[in-house]
Amino acid sequence: MATPWRRALRHPSFLAGGLLALLVLGAALLSLWWTPWSPYAMDMAQRLAPPNTRHWLGTDAFGRDVASLLLVGARSSLMAGVVAVGMGLVIGTALGLLAAARRGWVEELVMRLADFSFAFPAVLSAILFTAAWGAGLVNAIVAIGIFNIPVFARVARAGALSVWSREYVLAARACGKGHLRITLEHVLPNIASALIVQATVQFALAILAEAALSYLGLGTQPPQPSWGRMLADAQTLMHQAPLLAIWPGAAIACAVLGLNLLGDGLRDLLDPRLARSR
Repeated sequence: MATPWRRALRHPSFLAGGLLALLVLGAALLSLWWTPWSPYAMDMAQRLAPPNTRHWLGTDAFGRDVASLLLVGARSSLMAGVVAVGMGLVIGTALGLLAAARRGWVEELVMRLADFSFAFPAVLSAILFTAAWGAGLVNAIVAIGIFNIPVFARVARAGALSVWSREYVLAARACGKGHLRITLEHVLPNIASALIVQATVQFALAILAEAALSYLGLGTQPPQPSWGRMLADAQTLMHQAPLLAIWPGAAIACAVLGLNLLGDGLRDLLDPRLARSR
């Protein structure tokens, strides 16, 4: 049987998704130390310049370097994805495991709260947060994170219920192990792969949600660069400079496509039945 590393190298979706995800991550990390120009520097004499040797991807309506804006904008998208998915993963998994372990009214309460949360998608939650505390990236991240909690709660509960019915869990209970110990030693390790795959999917959705909220003016606020904000600024300049909309749109597509492909690859690689067949 091939080793996990060799199977990963032979999996096209995993390789393509991993390369695209690393490209976005590399752009965000690079922007911490270097950008071609300052993303906040404006040069009105060079506004709407096409790609050239000085400005590789051209300039926007304020004369800012588009390549620098894309690099720094990757940080906002990745930060939104990491924090929002992390928030949903930690809280949602804990609630799902609790519901599966305790059952009864605890499970019913957690699942009804999850159903109630689905009535407030990320955009609507962001509007509510904005009305109460003002627009900003932090409020957008919190709104996206709250929407992720019931998603992970459902995935964790479904997987945990399957594990709780296994013979080795019944044997562990017969040996006197408590609910918490069984959950940590037997249940959580066996559903970790499903949670990892779901996390990659939610990461892609979080990037899309952050871009949409920034496009609507509810997410990242100027002058902080954001891919969604760049799309909003470019919509009135489609006839003069269509590339201003193409570059951030391509960046969003690259990030989302990469994470979706990575999730598909991880699903295949972490499934033991598929692993044995490769």
